[in-house]
Amino acid sequence: MASSFLQQVADYMRTRRYAKRTIETYLHWIRFYILFHKKQHPSQLGNAEVELFLTWLAVERHVAFKTQSSALNALVFLYREFLQQPLSLQLNFNAAKTPPKLPVVLTRVEVGALLRWIDPKYKLVAQLLYGSGLRLMEAVRLRVKDIDFDYLSVMVWQGKGNKNRRVTLASELVPALRQQIIHVERLLDADLQNPVYSGVWLPYALALKNPAAPKQLGWHYLFPSNQLSRDPESKLIRRHHLDETCVRKAIKFAAFQAKIGKNVTCHTLRHSFATHLLESGADIRTVQEQLGHSDVKTTQIYTHVLSRGGNAVKSPLSLLLHGDGGAV
Repeated sequence: MASSFLQQVADYMRTRRYAKRTIETYLHWIRFYILFHKKQHPSQLGNAEVELFLTWLAVERHVAFKTQSSALNALVFLYREFLQQPLSLQLNFNAAKTPPKLPVVLTRVEVGALLRWIDPKYKLVAQLLYGSGLRLMEAVRLRVKDIDFDYLSVMVWQGKGNKNRRVTLASELVPALRQQIIHVERLLDADLQNPVYSGVWLPYALALKNPAAPKQLGWHYLFPSNQLSRDPESKLIRRHHLDETCVRKAIKFAAFQAKIGKNVTCHTLRHSFATHLLESGADIRTVQEQLGHSDVKTTQIYTHVLSRGGNAVKSPLSLLLHGDGGAV
């Protein structure tokens, strides 16, 4: 990182336990903001310059609403937390517009077809995405200890919004998960024979509090990479988790093979989990807790795609064709 200022921001965020991807995203937008204003120091800028930058993103770059929001969050952090110069709560800028997006949901038959076609190496991950409603990164970051076989649940730590939650685990996955843990244990046994192996990465100061933890089975990733790699920060040799890009590609290809004519992504399985839970009669508050949504309004979007037999909205054309109007 060439800029000493950005390095200071990065160090500040790390000491306050911000997620790695959040740090990368915030640094990207802060750097972009500084370059936009001809490399002026942010402490010499303020509300007007932030408004100008955000408006430029929407009007000239035509960024999506979420992209502009990400930039705004980065700058709010910069001024409020790092520079101690909070921005106005009434910023006046052109907001990027985004059309409301409904979730793509698979039928149960389509989910079954997808799981039959997916590469066996990624099947268990996909089953957890659908069976427990996990986000992709939540799934690949699972540690062995996060699987609770006694209570058939999965512990998700530092999920989106840095929240923790417990989600359901399908009992049918227990044998496959036990086999996966045996696979992780075998890799660990081999790694421990390697003198340069430094154990798995642990968050924050946990490795300092428990020096033995990085080489204990429970802390290792449930879905480990096939290869050892060098930690870019510590430069130590570790075994990271499975590359999430591989899972994305596997699900895309499985959907193609299964001839599913929908835009299927990893998140589609999470959408399907929520919708099928509601279809089966689960309370919306329960689904909200399973998904980790802060606001029930976020969960309510799944009620728009439900079709509950007689309660479903009937098309007037159906009434015309099957009612007193006769065939047309």
